[in-house]
Amino acid sequence: MAGHSKWATTKHKKAVLDSRRGKLFAKLIKNIEVAARLGGPDPDANPTLYDAILKARKNSVPLENIERARKRGGGLEAGGADWQTIMYEGYGPGGVAILIECLTDNRNRAASEVRVALTRNGGSLADPGSVSYMFKRKGVVIVPKGSRTEDDVLMAVVDAGAEEVNDLGENFEVICEPSDLIAVRQALQDAGIEYESAEVSFLPTVSVPLDEESARKVFRLIEALEDSDDVQNVYANYDVSDEIMEKLAV
Repeated sequence: MAGHSKWATTKHKKAVLDSRRGKLFAKLIKNIEVAARLGGPDPDANPTLYDAILKARKNSVPLENIERARKRGGGLEAGGADWQTIMYEGYGPGGVAILIECLTDNRNRAASEVRVALTRNGGSLADPGSVSYMFKRKGVVIVPKGSRTEDDVLMAVVDAGAEEVNDLGENFEVICEPSDLIAVRQALQDAGIEYESAEVSFLPTVSVPLDEESARKVFRLIEALEDSDDVQNVYANYDVSDEIMEKLAV
């Protein structure tokens, strides 16, 4: 029975991982469609599309799916949806501020799913503007460390408009203004430095420290939000210590 139970658990975990992988693929494909629609289907002439494709490839999205999304978004193939970006604001357990970025073809469905995920997991929807002021819109480039030092990366990007380079452990994080993102990305390429992703993100200006219980609740809420097909990104201003993260990872 123990073996059967273990196998059942393994199958369940695999199903969960496959489901999350499928949802990630769908979100990355949406990014490609929107980028191609807004800037044209040629990635060489559309840096946003180039980075959307790069991120999809880094996450093992099949090339044929990427190509179909590029053509749909660029009007080269039928079937592209009218994706709309909507930002919701909310609060989570422990007073954490949350920005929920949706990319949807059904505003009512997106609003309903966000509201349900928040209320069922100890959060609440907030009025527009009540949370967003605690975040700043920034360009973020993730660079794998390899054998490079923080100074190597900084020297490559400082003249392109980079504001700071942070050590994240296995990667470096380059922060810049959104308008400088393409220049920073190009500077890395010119220096022969590979990057993992380059995109505009929302970074918190104020962080809320969480204990283990609050962190567990916040992560459960974020997982519930990200489980919605309409939710593209979730940004939150929590601060969790390495010790607590290790406990939650067990």
